[in-house]
Amino acid sequence: MAKTDNYPEEGDLVVCTVKNVRNFGAFVLLEEYEQKEGFIHVAEIATGWVKRMSDYVREGQRIVCKVMNVDPSKGHIDLSLKKVNDHQKREKIQDWKNEQRSEKLLEVIGERLGKNLAWCHETFADKLIEHYGSLYVAYEDAATPGIKLDKKLFKGDWVDAFVEVAKENVTPALVSIDGYLELTSNASDGIEHIRAALVEAEKVSDGDVVVQYIGAPRYRVIVKSQDYKIAEELLKSAVDKASQSIEKAGGAAKFTRREK
Repeated sequence: MAKTDNYPEEGDLVVCTVKNVRNFGAFVLLEEYEQKEGFIHVAEIATGWVKRMSDYVREGQRIVCKVMNVDPSKGHIDLSLKKVNDHQKREKIQDWKNEQRSEKLLEVIGERLGKNLAWCHETFADKLIEHYGSLYVAYEDAATPGIKLDKKLFKGDWVDAFVEVAKENVTPALVSIDGYLELTSNASDGIEHIRAALVEAEKVSDGDVVVQYIGAPRYRVIVKSQDYKIAEELLKSAVDKASQSIEKAGGAAKFTRREK
């Protein structure tokens, strides 16, 4: 998300830089909202009693907060630090970094086209952000082999430069799919047959197919790829290889696709 002079909404996660720390709370600047000022009351700093604010926040520190209340008429933005978990923090910081990088790449595209940043936003970037929710996701699509870009969105003299810059600078997001494979064998050396079947599954693609032990007779088959269609093909091939191997040895196989 590019910087905006609007206000965040209640429940949003925002990237902030700590401006001033007091005993009763901390004042921060919201990086994505033209550095509007927000406030974190001491009660929203951490769970339990906060003896020293410096144990949790310091001036100049970059943090992720949850928006608790917004009053545009007064310019007040109340925030919470304690209501953001580590996973949310990592994801938000990464998204913010991606969007900062997106603007830099947009400048590169503009330079190749002989246009300024404002022209890029007006001509295509703002439309892509509205459609994808993030310019970086548009770059990921453009950089991913096999994905057909929407011709209604990607039309004009800028498209070739956009795709070129995306492929040069962005690593496509990995698609991850999985399911549960049940392998059984009544043979005296059945465990060896099952192990051999699982090896066959992982041999389908080095590193892209991983089998995890869940609890006999269930195993989780995970496939990661930059293309959804390829991931589906790899998963089917892995399951087929394992099934053929165990059935050839007199055992049985059953696969259940895990729904997201």
